[in-house]
Amino acid sequence: MPLREGDIAEGSQVEFVAQVNILFYLILFNSLIRTHFLPVPLLRLVYLALGARLGHNTYSAGAILDPPLTYIGNNCIIGHDAVLFSHAIENRRLSLSAIHIGDNVTIGATAVVMSGVTICDDAIVSAGAVVTKGSRIGKGEVWGGVPAKLLKRGSEV
Repeated sequence: MPLREGDIAEGSQVEFVAQVNILFYLILFNSLIRTHFLPVPLLRLVYLALGARLGHNTYSAGAILDPPLTYIGNNCIIGHDAVLFSHAIENRRLSLSAIHIGDNVTIGATAVVMSGVTICDDAIVSAGAVVTKGSRIGKGEVWGGVPAKLLKRGSEV
């Protein structure tokens, strides 16, 4: 059963499948990814095999925790120890919401991108920023901080 976006009922078969998927990833792949055992070009192949949609010349030195719900365009870089995750657990309720990242996007080291985030083309997320659930970063915008906020509009960059 593939992962689907949306709220997931507690105790349901869909919740069980989603949690098994997350645990499978964490147990089998997290140790390879988070310890930096694999070089970045090989990580790209791992993420593609796990279902991430990565454009040409897109690489991650960070962790993509829900690859099947991650869509990243061409010419993007995910910085060292950045984390992207498409799941959220709020009030004991699991929800899944895809992350969509456009072309030519840079996500700085140790940044966190939460579920349901959309980052448009040519945007930058600064190092250490926390982009909260459901945020939308416009074309060419620069965001940073905790929580991440707009620092510069696309026309100002």
